[in-house]
Amino acid sequence: MSLEESEKNKYNYLGDYDVIVIGAGHAGCEAALASARMGHKTMMFSINLEAVAMMPCNPAVGGTGKGHLVREIDALGGEMGINTDKAFLQMKMLNTSKGPAVHSLRAQADKWQYHIEMKRTIERQENLDMKQQEVVDIDVKDGKICGVMTRTHAYYGCKAIVIATGTFLRGKIFIGDSNFQSGPNGLAPSVLFADSLKAHGMKLRRFKTGTPARALKDTFNYDEMIEQDGDEKIVPFSFMDDSLVKDQIPCWLTYTNEETHKIIRDNFQRSALFGGEIEGVGPRYCPSIEDKVKRFPDRKRHQLFVEPEGVHTDEMYIQGMSTSLPEDVQRDFYHTIKGLENIYITRPAYAIEYDCINPHDLKLNLEYKYIDGIFCAGQFNGSSGYEEAAAQGLMAGINAALYVSGKDPFILDRSEAYIGVLIDDLVTKENSEPYRIMTSRAEYRLVLRQDNADTRLTQKGYDIGLVSEERYQKYLKKKAVVERELKRLNEVTVGPKDADEFLEAHGSSKLQHRVSLMELLKRPELTYSDLAEIDPERPNDVTFHAMEEIEVRVKYEGYITKQMSRVARFKKLENKKLPQDFDYSSLDGLRIEARQKLDQIKPMSIGQASRIAGVSPADINVLLIYFEKVRREKKNER
Repeated sequence: MSLEESEKNKYNYLGDYDVIVIGAGHAGCEAALASARMGHKTMMFSINLEAVAMMPCNPAVGGTGKGHLVREIDALGGEMGINTDKAFLQMKMLNTSKGPAVHSLRAQADKWQYHIEMKRTIERQENLDMKQQEVVDIDVKDGKICGVMTRTHAYYGCKAIVIATGTFLRGKIFIGDSNFQSGPNGLAPSVLFADSLKAHGMKLRRFKTGTPARALKDTFNYDEMIEQDGDEKIVPFSFMDDSLVKDQIPCWLTYTNEETHKIIRDNFQRSALFGGEIEGVGPRYCPSIEDKVKRFPDRKRHQLFVEPEGVHTDEMYIQGMSTSLPEDVQRDFYHTIKGLENIYITRPAYAIEYDCINPHDLKLNLEYKYIDGIFCAGQFNGSSGYEEAAAQGLMAGINAALYVSGKDPFILDRSEAYIGVLIDDLVTKENSEPYRIMTSRAEYRLVLRQDNADTRLTQKGYDIGLVSEERYQKYLKKKAVVERELKRLNEVTVGPKDADEFLEAHGSSKLQHRVSLMELLKRPELTYSDLAEIDPERPNDVTFHAMEEIEVRVKYEGYITKQMSRVARFKKLENKKLPQDFDYSSLDGLRIEARQKLDQIKPMSIGQASRIAGVSPADINVLLIYFEKVRREKKNER
């Protein structure tokens, strides 16, 4: 226990942990599980255990870009993909009309089952304790974290912590001209802990997000809306699941109209967003309905989806309609929409603002720069979304565990994973709003596909001690099957007599001579599954996940090869490491803005430095010349 002797009698000492996780949302759950599975004694605190893996906003997992994150979390040994496969109501692959780089899986989830399954997993995890308790202070000595204190005056010692407070930190709800301190979903906010972090020198800023209303399912008119079914063939999120079978529940699509927009425009002055009460910055890519109407005055309609929240509740979620307008206005504009004319709203929409850190104060391993042993994850880092939170939580938990063990940090770069893109963007780039992952943010997205996440990451997860032996063996088997099948497809040939009837039936041109099955698979109109008709020797151990990767690798071989050459050039700059204690203000030739930004962020490499706003190509040349000179001088001294 590191408290000074005079302070000890204020607290009840309740034991020591290697890692303490503060918060039990999607970031906190992944962080705690990662730390415990890597063999460290871990405690996860939550103000309310009903908040474990809670979905206070959209009851869904995945989507464009986000589905890639879930697959990567799963490939590294995280839980989100497995839990989603247990709790989904509907699965749908998005962007199938486009190339495989942007195919993204999305699941409508049963929010209660998702919470229950994740909580049960945590309760049964070896090395992991969970407690309903509010952390109000941290104990720091000699620049290192030593423990945490709770509202009940309990003290827990630790070697590292992960802060994953979500939107609870000084949370404040806004509905019209009403506002009050609250966490999401009516739970208590965390106020004292925010004061503690400020007292320890953390610079916090204010962000906001919002959530739409919920309404009872029997009060919707489904005849007036467009049914949105899940995919006939259910694709699992987790590489541990080869197939899934379930009766899926539909979602529904409808639209706002001019009457809706008029009610909203007439009440702009009653919106907390426009009334000046909200100080936090909201996400540009997920605006409230009043923001949409104001920003796009020529749009005649905006789409919204009606989605089930679970099989044991009658509440439906109205996606795309977050707002901070008062309840009477919400009632009036919802009732103008086809299918929603008579809905009964059980929970009004609201905006919530909260404290978060500037991620420029973090290292690439998500450790806080100014106090050793503090790692940060999720919306506390200025991101939005369950998937972004879970990805950061996993990485923060991994790196907290490695820190405790005295091992090097685990960092994924932009060419290795969407997780690498996410964290590099947060830590390196300017983010003035809650950050959301998108496929367009990834320069190398053709090699960062969701189908090959395990090929890219499972070996890494195994090497750091997170991936289980069962998962690792499953990965090795899939890898062997893929390589064997690629070889076999290249060796097995068919002639006109074998294939012409098949090709004609699939709208493909006939053969002039014998070709390999691989050559046929390169044709855009043919799939690996189609070829089974003329491939009687096909092995029966090719799983869906293996099939998916085989097909993409064959069809996009040329494009993938080109992108890998770009990755090689990228790696050269990433491998030019920069010292973390260098004083950039002393380096002649750098512009003033570049000196300030480089000193603030302390990039780990020339590559990272090149992505900092305010650092020009000329500044990068100065760095290259200077550090090459230093390298040569050191070499000559030997």
